[in-house]
Amino acid sequence: MQETMIETTVNYTIEYQGQLYLIEQVPARVCQETGEEYFSPETVEHIQALIKSGRPPARVIGTPVYRYA
Repeated sequence: MQETMIETTVNYTIEYQGQLYLIEQVPARVCQETGEEYFSPETVEHIQALIKSGRPPARVIGTPVYRYA
């Protein structure tokens, strides 16, 4: 079976305590067939630490919100 995973960076979104966060340039392995993203345990820990640190973000953007119904 041929390897379909590539090392790249992605944008990662997460909701924490009712707030939506966007983390840019996150290292990930991405399946070229399905688009599924895989993160190392160290990367996940780093994302969690960033959000919980209370450090000011690099920038803030507005995000439109729609309801499906």
